[in-house]
Amino acid sequence: MTVDLSGPFRGSAAIADGLVTRGELRGPRFQRLFPDVHGPAHLERTLALRARAAALLVGGAGVVAGYSAAELLGASCAPPGTAAEVLMRPGHHRRPRPGLVVHRDVLFDGETTVRGGVELTDPVRTAFDLARWAPDPTERVVAVDALAHGRFPVALVRDLARIHLGAYGTAGIAAVLDHADPRSESPMESRIRMALVLAGMPPEVQYPVAGGRYRLDLAYPDRLLAIEYDGAEHRTGARARRDLEREAALVRRGWTVLRFDAATVLGRPDVIVRTVRSQLSAQP
Repeated sequence: MTVDLSGPFRGSAAIADGLVTRGELRGPRFQRLFPDVHGPAHLERTLALRARAAALLVGGAGVVAGYSAAELLGASCAPPGTAAEVLMRPGHHRRPRPGLVVHRDVLFDGETTVRGGVELTDPVRTAFDLARWAPDPTERVVAVDALAHGRFPVALVRDLARIHLGAYGTAGIAAVLDHADPRSESPMESRIRMALVLAGMPPEVQYPVAGGRYRLDLAYPDRLLAIEYDGAEHRTGARARRDLEREAALVRRGWTVLRFDAATVLGRPDVIVRTVRSQLSAQP
């Protein structure tokens, strides 16, 4: 099979096919992603690109896993700067390196899938892994929410945890799954919710207003308080106009709407907690 130079590729294979020289691989046309894995220089080093490069690096000895698998499954939920992740099959080893996290764990038949020619853990297995591997309780819930949304019931992750009883991190999985809510429509929404849950103020999720005409990310209906994520996509063009009209309609119905941007959600969840607590305390 001819090597495709439009994405990640094995440098040695491209040289063997006469498509490039060693000098060209070191030149401005290409970037080195991992040892013997290169890609066009113009491609941004996204997690998806690094995940596909990691798949080439480990070949059949391992599969793409964790946040990298979530990314290729269309469930982007990784914190900024996350490294590519692979799960090595039994009997195979590879050392971690900058930009690559290597996991070793039992992987049963039926727990992988293929996306774009890349073998990776399937959605349920990926949720099970990130419920153990993600850096903190909030990010574990965020990952399960993102992977389960529109794909599978959270109960399937519980079932898989029973099959892998005793695996690293399974002792804490029950608490993660108790907080998971696949109705959440974005990782940022899940992060806001978890900040409030951990502060003892759990909100309603995807609360319908006006007979379902509007749906609030998070809400305290008895206090007419709505909490929403203010992403960049909400501040441009037609989306911004629709949001303004929607918020005006909510205000006419007596709702107060609090919005939090990415910097606050990722860096200052305490601000979210203080603001919401203050608002709830101020209302009769």
